[in-house]
Amino acid sequence: MALERLPEDPLAFIRKCVLEGRVLWTYHVNMRLSQRAITRRIIVESTEVYEVLETYPRDKYLPSVLVWSQQGGDIFHILFAVDVTSDNVRIVTAYRPDPLQWGMELKMRRLS
Repeated sequence: MALERLPEDPLAFIRKCVLEGRVLWTYHVNMRLSQRAITRRIIVESTEVYEVLETYPRDKYLPSVLVWSQQGGDIFHILFAVDVTSDNVRIVTAYRPDPLQWGMELKMRRLS
């Protein structure tokens, strides 16, 4: 269980870290980005449209936040691990949401 906490405003914290370059890119996301044709550039350049979809305050290592984003009509989700103590975020994964699992705007999970 994570000993860290989510910041008061997770979205503002994430945006600030991304814009200031305080981002650690995990091995997992580095492998997945090329497979999924998502670039670091579009993740960084789309910070203004980030929207929090879900928070996981008790994630395994650090609290995490699932964020919706888009650029040029290309919609994707980004999972950020939030490290308040070290004042950075880690991008765990990024993917294009499956419309069968997410609602029309790809912002809400469909009920099983």
